[in-house]
Amino acid sequence: MFYDVYTELCRQKGISRSRAAAEMGLSNSTVTKWKKTGATPSGETMTKIAAYFGVSVDDLLKQEKDLAPKSKVTDEDIKFALFGGGPVSDAQYEEVKQFVRFIKERDAHGKKE
Repeated sequence: MFYDVYTELCRQKGISRSRAAAEMGLSNSTVTKWKKTGATPSGETMTKIAAYFGVSVDDLLKQEKDLAPKSKVTDEDIKFALFGGGPVSDAQYEEVKQFVRFIKERDAHGKKE
């Protein structure tokens, strides 16, 4: 979300979000809109922000993309979460998935302990 990028840039510069907005000629309601709606500023506003913080518009957009939540959890993400990033074979991972299916089925039949 762009608001997170903006917040981090302000933090790095040691300035409040409202002060930065005022110095760029933006209203506090504009910043609030970014926060509440997840909106990204228009091209003209993005150019002002980039100039103010001394970065390129491309950098702002890249940072926003980097902070965006991933749309899909992959098997690699799950393996990392379960095994702490250590090596895990496909066979081991399949056993874990089989065990999860067993637990779900057991619980669905009221045999939870």
